[in-house]
Amino acid sequence: MRFKAMEIAFKYHKNQVRKYTGNPYTDHLAEVTGIVAAVTPIMLMEKVLAVAWLHDAVEDTDMTLEIIEKEFDKSIANGVAFLTDIESLDNRATRKSIDRVRLSGASASIQNIKVADMISNTSSIVNHDPKFAVTYLEEKRLLLDVLTKADPRLVKMARDIQELAK
Repeated sequence: MRFKAMEIAFKYHKNQVRKYTGNPYTDHLAEVTGIVAAVTPIMLMEKVLAVAWLHDAVEDTDMTLEIIEKEFDKSIANGVAFLTDIESLDNRATRKSIDRVRLSGASASIQNIKVADMISNTSSIVNHDPKFAVTYLEEKRLLLDVLTKADPRLVKMARDIQELAK
């Protein structure tokens, strides 16, 4: 399941690069998946890592939740849905507030993926876009406050990275 998710992620993200570095976008997906693997129990590994590989697919490609459900199952599609910023509101603060409410109700595994995503993104944003980083760091601080089911070690790591970035 996780290998299939990796293959699909590589297929759908094949022409994408990271905004600031130009590295293949799949490097970010691999980093998030690796971070999550370090805190995921063996019995949950297949599904959690599949969701980690696919966490940006609906948001950043023409992949749909229906395709994910067909290729995997409803639980994988639901996991990706929790991690997908689908609100199309112009007001960023309102959009991020809705994200916090949605993610606060997610399982520990989904919250771990979100924290890993923050860990992966923070240094790049801080190093390459310091003006936006001010907004980003505050949004992520507020988000970390509601991710109460996430592994405390990951949350500490995310908070430490944010502190270093200030």
